This record gives sequence, C-alpha cells and structure tokens, in this order.
Amino acid sequence: MKLASLPFPELQQRLRHEGVDLFMPPYKVRLRSHLRSVAEELHRLYADFSLLNEPGARDFHIRLFDPSLLRRLFKRQVQFALDEFLPFKPLPFDQAHAMLEWGLNWCIGNRDQTHLIMHAGVVALGNHALVMPAESGSGKSTLSAALSREGFRLLSDELCLWQLGTRTVTPVPRPISLKNQSITLMQQRYPDAVFSRTALDTRKGTVAHMRPDGASIEAAHQAATARLIVLPRYQADSEIIWQRVKPEDALTFCISQSFNYSVLGEAAFDTMLTVLRQTPVYSLRYSSLNDIIPFLKNQLQREIDACS
Repeated sequence: MKLASLPFPELQQRLRHEGVDLFMPPYKVRLRSHLRSVAEELHRLYADFSLLNEPGARDFHIRLFDPSLLRRLFKRQVQFALDEFLPFKPLPFDQAHAMLEWGLNWCIGNRDQTHLIMHAGVVALGNHALVMPAESGSGKSTLSAALSREGFRLLSDELCLWQLGTRTVTPVPRPISLKNQSITLMQQRYPDAVFSRTALDTRKGTVAHMRPDGASIEAAHQAATARLIVLPRYQADSEIIWQRVKPEDALTFCISQSFNYSVLGEAAFDTMLTVLRQTPVYSLRYSSLNDIIPFLKNQLQREIDACS
C-alpha cells in the first residue's frame, strides 16, 4: 500500500498517535508528528513510498515536535528527535520539512555501519551507476535531479551507500534537495515535477525538495555497480572541462567526503581501494544542463560498453 492511498486525515491521525511506518529503501522508518506541515509535505513528497503494516523492528524512530509550549505563541520552532535523542538545535517552524530531510540524512550517515557512506549524488542507466562525490554547493543535487528526469534512475542526490568490499551501490532514493536559484531552474525545466514548499533563510539559504520519480522508487531494490565516478562543479559560463583524476587524489577526496570512514576503518579503506582500482574518476566543470546531460550519458555508456 502506497502512502498516496492513505487519506490525508488518516495520515494526520496516525502521525499524531501511533506513527506512520514507511519503507524508505533500504530503511524502515517510523515517523510521528502533530505538525500539519510535516503531514502535508510527507503526503506530497513520499506519495510513492510504501507503508509498512507488518510488525517488526524499525531502523529509525523519528519525531518532529514543538520544543516549547511558549514557543507556539512566539517565534515558533520545530525539534527533531531520533529515539528521543536530540541531535540538533531547534529550527524555525517553517523549516520543519527541511529538518526532516536533514535529520534523515544524519540518521543514515551516523547510524548505518553496514555501508561506507559518501556525500555524493548517484544516478544509473539500468544497473550501471554514475557516482558524483562533491562538497556542498557544487551543484551535484541539481545535476542529480536533472539526470533523474532525463532517462537516468535516481539512487540518491546526497548519499552513496557502498556495499563493503565492493563497488556496488545500494539505492536510497528520497526527495532531492535544491537550493536558491536551482529551485526555480528545476521548476521551470520540469513543470510536471512535484516540489515541497520553500523554506527561507535556512543555514543553506532558500531550500526546497523535489519528489523522486516513481520508477526510481520502484527500482530501489536493484543495486547498481559503479562504472564512472565524476567530481562535478557548476561554474557559470564555463565550457565542459573533463579531466582524469590521479588515483591518489581521488582516494584523498573520496575519503574526505565519507561520513563513517573512520568508524569502519580497514573495511572502509579496502572498499575505497576496490572502488578506485576498478572505476575511472574524472573532474568536471560545466555550466549548461543542456550540454552536460547528453555528455554524461555518453561517457557512462562508453564505460558500460567497455565492460560488456
């Protein structure tokens, strides 16, 4: 049963009381909140995700709530809790839906020790993945969003989940984070896409999230093999600049973008070596989505053909 089939009043009722259990591949999440804005954005952005009706353990128990009764009357805030642990300070109330997404990223990056988790966008042609590790502000989420609407399936715009000891990536498709000018760009380029309301004045600027396409969610049980790693950087008015990255530089950068590398230790190092020994790494500068989308599709297809 998909969340979209749950009437909104019933969704609100469940969120306020026993909670809503969602399968966010590969994780099982229980979410509770009395906040209407959380229910609205959940209904809008997670419509294609499956509800969990069977009893059993959940990976994350999450609650979003007002941290203070007094704050409901003056400068209302929202708090995120994982198993009643508070990893963040409260945020302004109108950032509740963004806080949910940031909090979920934190849960995965800090609690999942079965994968090496890297800050990267990941898309795929079939089961052949293009992995894009990058620092915040590089444009990787915007690029991931565009590629996911242009024939690629979305594995994630934020988190690459490497299966330990392999170059296999576990999909974790969720709403795509867009910031500032990228929001308008994606809304104009893909008018049929579904977007959250906009959160203003966040620590990342203006933020909105784009609903992942249903096909990517349906295919989330299909892992993908990394065939190409690209370190992207949007640069206004730049032509496409495509350069091979030295293995030692690629290793240093990929380690710097990994959330749990130090926790996993030797297993993380071995995984990175396995990935980089088998997967070419390039740096990329670009400015035009119209140019870079077919370019990346061609580059990935070349690597796929070389393996067949």
